[in-house]
Amino acid sequence: MSPLFDLTGKTAVVTGSTKGIGKAIARALAQHGASVVVSSRDAGRVEAAERELADEGHAVLGLTCNVGRKEDLEHLVGESRRAFGRVDIVVGNAAINPHYGSFADISDDAFAKIMATNVQSNLWLAQLVADEMRERKDGAIIYVSSIGGTIGSGVIGAYCISKAAEFQLVRNLAVELGPHNVRVNAIAPGLVRTDFARALWEDEASAAARIARTPLGRLGEAEDIAGIAVYLASDAGRWTTGQSFVVDGGTSIAP
Repeated sequence: MSPLFDLTGKTAVVTGSTKGIGKAIARALAQHGASVVVSSRDAGRVEAAERELADEGHAVLGLTCNVGRKEDLEHLVGESRRAFGRVDIVVGNAAINPHYGSFADISDDAFAKIMATNVQSNLWLAQLVADEMRERKDGAIIYVSSIGGTIGSGVIGAYCISKAAEFQLVRNLAVELGPHNVRVNAIAPGLVRTDFARALWEDEASAAARIARTPLGRLGEAEDIAGIAVYLASDAGRWTTGQSFVVDGGTSIAP
């Protein structure tokens, strides 16, 4: 393995990592040598993901965590340190989108919950690991955002606002933490075949239209997002910070 991508001795904490993009990222980081902490709200899925990665020969810890609760994130980071001694990489992947439809119909509670879970929780996550990373003069914080943060939408508007806010969170944290050699970046996937995005790709007509305007001619798979996460977590990305990387098969640049 190229030393540029070698994560041996590193510990990576990945939220929302028992399925889909989060699980693919956790597996890829582990395959490149990191000890990984997988988490989600569902205890059964946490146990299954932990067992699966352990059976593949990886150093892994599974923890239940609802990122919307600060005390859960504190427990996640604290237990990760207890198990592996340090936290070198955090990947904020967990997100919600409880409202599908017009802004005219969204409740105050739903909007507030989207912003709290998708934005506030990622700030909490950074705050919980920043001191350790500053002291060590090394660390990588990665958020899984969305191309939805770059465009308007008539059906997932609140989600898109939260993802646009993530881009700015990345820029602000990168400016603040950069002098301490802590890198902060975002990944902005296009439409990926995950349970989270099922409402968007299960509609055959909608999926066909998306594929037709995607230069690479297909929707994404969870594994398509993992490589950029390895780059950003490793020495390969050591001079990369404050950026949002679109990984969408070319959809966003097509006419």
